[in-house]
Amino acid sequence: MPQPLLRIGTRGSALALTQAAELRRRLAAAHSELAAADAIETVIIRTSGDMAGVRSLADIGGKGLFTKEIEEALLARHIDIAVHSLKDLPTFLPEGLALAAHLPREDPRDALVSPRAKCLADLPQDAAVGTSSPRRSAQLLHARPDLRILPLRGNVETRLKKLESREVEATLLAMAGVKRLGLAARITAVLEPHEILPAAAQGAIGAEIRGDDEQTRSFLAVIDDALTAARISAERAVLAALGGSCRTPIAALAEIAASGDLHLRAMIIRPDGSERHVAERKGDIGAAAALGTDAGVELRRRAGPGFFEETTA
Repeated sequence: MPQPLLRIGTRGSALALTQAAELRRRLAAAHSELAAADAIETVIIRTSGDMAGVRSLADIGGKGLFTKEIEEALLARHIDIAVHSLKDLPTFLPEGLALAAHLPREDPRDALVSPRAKCLADLPQDAAVGTSSPRRSAQLLHARPDLRILPLRGNVETRLKKLESREVEATLLAMAGVKRLGLAARITAVLEPHEILPAAAQGAIGAEIRGDDEQTRSFLAVIDDALTAARISAERAVLAALGGSCRTPIAALAEIAASGDLHLRAMIIRPDGSERHVAERKGDIGAAAALGTDAGVELRRRAGPGFFEETTA
C-alpha cells in the first residue's frame, strides 16, 4: 500500500474532523499530486482536553490541552500537519514548530442560543447562562451583573443537549463552529462585537508544521489566505503582548475595512466584569502584528499594576 504524501493530525470531534476535511479538500484542489484518495491521510489524535470531562480548562492547564498531543506527534514526525481551531492554539508555539497556513476565516462572532430569550437583554433576571469561557462570562457579567454563570463544557452538540435538558437557560457558542456543523438554525441571535467581543483568532483554521519542513510549507503556501493571516497576526500579537492564556479574559477582533486598512479592537476585562479596558488601532494591513503588539502594550499600561496578574492567578 503506497505511503501518503501528507499526514494531517487532528482531534476526533465532529467539528475538528470537519475542519481537517476542509484543509484536505483545499490541498487536493491546489495540487494535482494530492488529489488521489490515498495521497493525504487523516490521523486522529486524542488530546488531554478531550479527556478533561466537565472541568474548566483554566483549572487544568489551559487551552494548550487541545493541542499538546497533536504537536508532540508533529515533532515526532508521526504527522506532517497539525490542523487547529486557531483560538485553541497557545500564544507561543513549541520550538521547532511554525504556523504555515490560514484557511479563509468563518464568521468570528459569538451566538446566543436560548429557548427563553431572543437577545441578551431579554434574558430573565437571575437567568442561568452556561459557559466555561472566562472571556464570555466576564463580558456577560459586565453587561448583565444579575446573570448566574454556570460552567458548561463539551462539544457543540453536548452543550446544546444540556440546554435542551434545561440545565441552563442560555449558552454562547462560536458562530463558526455552529455553521461548520450545519447547526445554524439553532442560533437565537448573533452577538455583534460591541456586545461580546470574540476570542482572538475565533473562526479561523490554521495549519501548523515543523519549521524545517519546506516541502509541506510549499504545499500550504498556495492555500494560505492572506487577509485571514493578517487578521490573525494582529489578534495573536495582542495575546503575546499581554502574555495571554486561557485564564485571562482577553478578546480581540481585527477586520479589514473597505479602504483595505486593518481595524483592530482588543479588550482586557476582570473575570467578574467589573472593569474593562479597550484599545483600538487602525493601520496598514502590512503592519498587522505591530498594531496588535501596540494595542496589547496599551492595555497592559492602562490596566495598571495587579490587574492582569490578578486575572491570571
